[in-house]
Amino acid sequence: MTDRKSMRAGRVVDAEFQLIDRQVIDSEGMPVVAVDDLEVSDVPWNTDLPPGTEAPIVENLLSGPVLGTRIFGGRPPESRWQRIAWKHVVDIGTALTLDAPAKEFDAGWTERWVRDHVVGKIPGGRHDPE
Repeated sequence: MTDRKSMRAGRVVDAEFQLIDRQVIDSEGMPVVAVDDLEVSDVPWNTDLPPGTEAPIVENLLSGPVLGTRIFGGRPPESRWQRIAWKHVVDIGTALTLDAPAKEFDAGWTERWVRDHVVGKIPGGRHDPE
């Protein structure tokens, strides 16, 4: 049996393939946001980590207005990012699953506002089509 103290804490993931552009689902199975970027610990890193350097640790999932920056370059201001702490992620699969309902996270407020104030005002916008 492996001694728990000798086991490495955490899970190694490929951020580009397992996290970026993935849908985030709340504990009730409802979509929250998509992951646009990550905040990682202050570990100096580049594309090739020198031997012996610890891997960066994901601190927050970031979502925000990135369409313009993907087309024209640059990065949105820090104040525009919506953050979800990594500690709330309970599963990494085809989507990232959180441990709480969406209403507890500020990340999806823009989508909820559009749903309630724009789409909800359109006739038939409050229910699925029959």
